[in-house]
Amino acid sequence: MYRSNIGGVSGRIPTCISNLSAMATLANSNPTITYDYYDDYVTTKGGVYIDSTSVMWKRQMSKYGSTLGLLRSIDLSSNKLTGEIPSEIMSLIGLVSLNLSRNLLGRDIPPTIGQLKSIDFLDLSRNHLSGSIPSQLAQIDRLSVLDLSYNDLSGEIPHGTQLQTRDASDYAGNPKLCGAPLNNTCPILGHQINQQGDDEQSVTTEGFYIALAVGFVVGFWGVCFSLILKKSWRYAYFKLLSDVYDKLYVFVAIKVAKLKRRRSQAKE
Repeated sequence: MYRSNIGGVSGRIPTCISNLSAMATLANSNPTITYDYYDDYVTTKGGVYIDSTSVMWKRQMSKYGSTLGLLRSIDLSSNKLTGEIPSEIMSLIGLVSLNLSRNLLGRDIPPTIGQLKSIDFLDLSRNHLSGSIPSQLAQIDRLSVLDLSYNDLSGEIPHGTQLQTRDASDYAGNPKLCGAPLNNTCPILGHQINQQGDDEQSVTTEGFYIALAVGFVVGFWGVCFSLILKKSWRYAYFKLLSDVYDKLYVFVAIKVAKLKRRRSQAKE
C-alpha cells in the first residue's frame, strides 16, 4: 500500500511507479502479512506478528489485518500533482484501489486503464482531466466505486452497466458529458446526418452553378470562334438574325397599327 495525501506533494507522478512489483502481479492466495520476531538477541523465544493497519477504504475508515495482503492501494489524493496520469500505472494489474483525487492532473484518462482488472476503487475526481471517458473502463467487472466528478470530461458516457448504472453524482461537474445516468442527452445522430446532408447539398449546388458557368463560357466562345472561322456559317447566322429582326419588326408594326385604329374608332 502506498499513501501520500498530506497536501505537500507536487510535480508529476513519476513513471517509475511501475516498479511497485508487489502491485504488478495478481494477489496471492494468502492475504495475511506476518513477521517473525524474537524477544532478544540471546534467546530464541519469539513468535509470529500479524500486521494490521487502519485505512480509509471506500470513504470509510476500516481496519485490516487478516486481509491486509489483498489491499493493494495507491493514495495520492489532496496534493498538488500536475501533468498527466502516467500510463505506467496501468501495468499494476494487481492494484485494488487508486485515489488521485483533489490534484491538478490534466489531459486524457489513459485508454489502457482497462488493464486494471483488479481495481475495485477508482477516484479521479476534482482534477483537470479532459477528453472522453475510455470505453475500456466499462470492461472492469470488479469496479464498485468510481468517481470522475468535477473534471472537464466530454462526450457520451460509454455504454455498459459498469458506467451507466452509477449515480449521476459520480459524473457531476463535467458539463460536456452526456448520456445516462445524466439528465442531459447527447446530440441526436439524425441531426448530424441532416447537417451532413445539408453540407452535401450545398456542395452540389455550388458545383451545379460552377458547371453552368463553365458550360456557358465554353458554348458562347465555341459559337463565336465557329462564326469567325467559318465564313458560310457567319453569313447564315447573320441572315438568320436579319430574318428574325424583320419578322419581329413586321409583327410589332401590325400590332401598333391595330392599336391606333381601335383608339381612333373609340374617339369617334
